[in-house]
Amino acid sequence: MSNDMSGRISWPAIFSGRLWTLLLVVMLTVAGAQTVAQAASHGMGSADSAEKRIAPVGRVQVEGQPLIEEAAAASAPEAPEPLAAPQPQRKDYPNIGVSSRAVVWIAAQMHLFFGALVLAVPLFVLVIELTGLVTKDERYDDMAHEFMKISLVGFSITAIFGGTLALALFLLYPDFMGYMMRVFGVQWLWYAALFFVESFFLYTYYYGWNALRYGNKKWVHLTLGLMLNAAGMTIMVLANSWATFMMAPSGVSETGVVTGSIWEIMKGPLWNPINLHRFIANIGFGGAVVGAYAAFKFLSTRDPKLRAHYDWMGYTSNFIAILAFLPLPFAGYWLMAEIYAYSQQMGITAMGGILAWLFIVQAVLIGTILLAGNFYLWSGMSRTEGSVRYQWMIKYIAVILVICFLTWMTPHTLILSAREISVLGGSHHHILGPLGIMPAKNIAVNLMLIVTFLSFQLYRRSDKVAVVPWASAANACMVAIYLVAIANIIFVGVYYGYFTNTVYKVGSSVIQVASTLVVIISGLVIDGFLYKGAKRLPSHWGQVSDRSQYALFALPIAFTWLMGLMGYVRSSVKTHWHVYTVMKDNSPDNFIPTIGYAGNMITLVTILFLLFVLFMFWIANLSSTRQTRPTTAEGGAVA
Repeated sequence: MSNDMSGRISWPAIFSGRLWTLLLVVMLTVAGAQTVAQAASHGMGSADSAEKRIAPVGRVQVEGQPLIEEAAAASAPEAPEPLAAPQPQRKDYPNIGVSSRAVVWIAAQMHLFFGALVLAVPLFVLVIELTGLVTKDERYDDMAHEFMKISLVGFSITAIFGGTLALALFLLYPDFMGYMMRVFGVQWLWYAALFFVESFFLYTYYYGWNALRYGNKKWVHLTLGLMLNAAGMTIMVLANSWATFMMAPSGVSETGVVTGSIWEIMKGPLWNPINLHRFIANIGFGGAVVGAYAAFKFLSTRDPKLRAHYDWMGYTSNFIAILAFLPLPFAGYWLMAEIYAYSQQMGITAMGGILAWLFIVQAVLIGTILLAGNFYLWSGMSRTEGSVRYQWMIKYIAVILVICFLTWMTPHTLILSAREISVLGGSHHHILGPLGIMPAKNIAVNLMLIVTFLSFQLYRRSDKVAVVPWASAANACMVAIYLVAIANIIFVGVYYGYFTNTVYKVGSSVIQVASTLVVIISGLVIDGFLYKGAKRLPSHWGQVSDRSQYALFALPIAFTWLMGLMGYVRSSVKTHWHVYTVMKDNSPDNFIPTIGYAGNMITLVTILFLLFVLFMFWIANLSSTRQTRPTTAEGGAVA
């Protein structure tokens, strides 16, 4: 593969996009610190009041010692009072003629999309590069390098939207940002410094790839990648602390006065759940985006070698996306459980109030991701001759997926007119109503995850033949694990969900999650030992149908829309608060946006992101394109 991007894009050209953002962040940090200092000085009193406190000293020498002590006490400087969170009124918010929230919404969501991409890609690139080193297969090294080339432009785009977001927040919500800077203090400067660190390791990691490709130098290159990921992960967890502080403030009093250390402020009850959830989601999201690039390259060439390469690249991307997606719902369960534990009102707002219907939309999007991922795996099984052994199972897996998908997206309460309610006999359907509550949906989602892992397992087995003598026993054990887990998920969901006290419904979901995880972990472990040293069947890379590549395009679209949707839910559970129960939002936008408005905004940012992704693909393709030198009519080269 061609890797001549380094000769076409200069360091200053790429670095400049991030540099101006870093300078902007530092300038805004300094400006915010000055604002805080000025606010603090107001608590000290004015010069006039200080003169009045000193004035009685003139009477001290005449009237005696008590007045001396009184004057000394009066002349002592007063200690500054702790500053509570500001409570701006509507007139304190700048009016720019358009919705301030809409401006911040677009900038923040675009920054988060690209931030997720550029944080995730180096993570699995490092693993792929290490795999190539261990297996001594340079194909992995070439693929990892190309993955980095795709996301390199994304770093600059991330910085541009980050700078735009910072500018919009400081201009449109100055009191809120002043308070956040006062609470987190010097952490903002560390955050800005980490961007310099990340940029250094990013460009040395990418541009030093070929210079540090073999021998001991390869370990130096892997170390650069490790440091790059360490800087990126630190940036992510610092930014997450701001979001979780707004939802569940810690380290401050009821009025917003800082009472704890920076660690107490950061480590709120939602910080670790958000860290885990975003870490897993970012990897799945990054895998889906680079998979779309592989599909784009596969469909745009007819060269058999290139189609084979991009087919393998697309398979690897889908493998990353689906494998990361499987545990994601469990991380989401943990996050929602912590939200409920912190504030039942927030939990009810999310899943039992105005935002409840959005989880039906979430089910549709997750179902789309799982169906697209399974379809790609089924199509990919045609690459190998051994897939005939397992193709009979595809139709049964498809039936289970569709039934569970329909169950998951069935609402509990229907939006009906008065006439429709009278005809139906209530707002709940007498047959389908039980499918709208969580026990049925827990059964559905766990079964979908199990059969998706089954598709993945069958795909991985299709080009191998086990040679160990205990292969039959291992397969029988694997079948038994599937059957017991499925039976356990259904029984626990039905019995504890419909025939026992409500408190057991929550506990039963833990058993269901454990059953699903046992299937996934057992499958990986058993297959790891079963197919060690197995006989390999030929795989015909590049000979899959074009339809399979359309599934790779569907994945990033559904992933992007889903991330935008859940970001809207996470932000909206605060209702009319900037910082929940501490600092009210009194701006003209201090209400939860309607579902229709939110849907339009999410669709807008999804389309914008996909357009920028196409721009990234074009730039990555442009860097490996070389124009042929034109010739004259006589056959000579044009000077």
